[in-house]
Amino acid sequence: MGFEVITMTDRAAERVREIVDARDGARGVRVGIKKGGCAGMEYTVDLVTEPDAKDDHIEHAGSHVWVAPEAALYLLGTEMDFEVTTLRTGFVFNNPNQSSACGCGESVELKPADLKALADARAAGTA
Repeated sequence: MGFEVITMTDRAAERVREIVDARDGARGVRVGIKKGGCAGMEYTVDLVTEPDAKDDHIEHAGSHVWVAPEAALYLLGTEMDFEVTTLRTGFVFNNPNQSSACGCGESVELKPADLKALADARAAGTA
């Protein structure tokens, strides 16, 4: 198996399958980032009907997620999860490149992944 930009939990994969099953022509979701919010950046999740060949593709438990190329460096090592709480239901991104978040949790501050540290970790067999 090759290196994946992000990974998905079983709960996230189940939710992606539910989204795809509920919409005609859907193939999966696309994860990206955009400028916005008080912390500077926001995660985006959009429906995919036609995958973009430039996107990274991740498949887990029959669910398909594409990652926008401009977001890949900020999402390296991220785990995509899905949670249901009393106050919120939605995808959650456990991102090692996130340095802070706003109080409401809608926006984050992201730094690009440290590629040297990632390469060293992969060479040592820990990534």
